[in-house]
Amino acid sequence: MNTDGRPQALMSNPRADRVKEVARLAGRPSRSRQGRFLAEGPQAVREALALHRERMAAGGPPVVEDLFVTTDCLERHPEFAGKPDPRMVTDEVLAAMSSTVTPQGVIAVCSFIDVPLEQMLAGRPRLVAVMVEVRDPGNAGTILRAADSAGADAVVLTSSSVDLYNPKTVRSTVGSLFHLPVVLGAELDTLLAELKRQGIAVLAADGHGDVDLDTLQDAGARRRLGARSSSGADGEADAGARLEAPTAWLFGNEAQGLPDAVLQGADHRVAVPIYGRAESLNVGTAATVCLYASARAQRIN
Repeated sequence: MNTDGRPQALMSNPRADRVKEVARLAGRPSRSRQGRFLAEGPQAVREALALHRERMAAGGPPVVEDLFVTTDCLERHPEFAGKPDPRMVTDEVLAAMSSTVTPQGVIAVCSFIDVPLEQMLAGRPRLVAVMVEVRDPGNAGTILRAADSAGADAVVLTSSSVDLYNPKTVRSTVGSLFHLPVVLGAELDTLLAELKRQGIAVLAADGHGDVDLDTLQDAGARRRLGARSSSGADGEADAGARLEAPTAWLFGNEAQGLPDAVLQGADHRVAVPIYGRAESLNVGTAATVCLYASARAQRIN
């Protein structure tokens, strides 16, 4: 039933034009042309609807433009009833719409939700995750989820990074895409200049960094205790990178890391120490460690 009590017609033809139109959103040309993307599965759709209702209540634009759900899924997740009215579909129709091999019973067609760089900076962020040519959907999703979990204020993807609205990337965020502002296609020179203009320190995550994360955390602990920092590397860290200060972390490409020009443009190059025999950390793992280090420092100061 619709929310006004009218019977809900069941979409049962997997070859219908409307079904094909939704399925085409799995491809970038259709997404770009329509300004829409797919959120699939209960968790992603639940978060999309939460943002949709929040924005609508504030008089903003809609997020969810169409919602398609099977009868079984609606029985398991009655929260999908209500505004916007869900369109009931058969399993076959949902499978024809979906970009996954095993659909989870619900798909939302969403409007693009990224924001301009100026809007993000106007919020005076204290912790920002920047992906520099990160191209793997799984890594991008991990970094975005880590930023969300650490309470970051925004995520930025530079040009040549993965398409955020690719269905694989959307799934890998597990709903975090709808929790914090995301800037797409940022030009790095402009981004770095604007971050520094606002007094936001730029830290590059780099395995060969000039200071390691432990040193920065130790220096922060000494500051909290009111002790004088020691000379040498710790003193340099105290004079420069402070994890408790407003910070933007740069995370680089999975294979090449951060380009030299980007490393030179950062305020500090920071290495995550490796105590075992692994050659390096996956960029998603390194991002999680760095973001949580900054988040903790900012919250206890």
